[in-house]
Amino acid sequence: MFLTRVFGRTLFAAAKSEASAAAAAGASTIQRNPLEEFFEADRNPDDEKPVVYGRSWKASELRLKSWDDLNKLWYVLLKEKNMLMTQRQMLHAQNLRFPNPERLPKVRKSMCRIKHVLTERAMEEPDPRRSAEMKRMINAL
Repeated sequence: MFLTRVFGRTLFAAAKSEASAAAAAGASTIQRNPLEEFFEADRNPDDEKPVVYGRSWKASELRLKSWDDLNKLWYVLLKEKNMLMTQRQMLHAQNLRFPNPERLPKVRKSMCRIKHVLTERAMEEPDPRRSAEMKRMINAL
């Protein structure tokens, strides 16, 4: 009984201090749900100006970028594609119209062009082992 009280108090105090530390850390940073990244930030419907989205990447522009930059851009586009498809599916389930449906083909085109540029680089690689490794990485994308 005595041990239960002592250990219970120390565990309770430790949990309380962890909770207060987490609250203090939470006060300085905003806790966001990671699933919120699958949805576009809400815009004010009263805005009169329509939102203009950019164009897809050109292959000539992508050829100027490094291998690492292309990989980073691939994952940014993949995240954008997932967000758009999630939003489209959610709106479709509610029988609502998907705004700006032309965005999804732009993202897909850019992703195809990145794969094309990376494949060009892999084919130009003089070392066959490195070329095969690069092709495996590209196919894994």
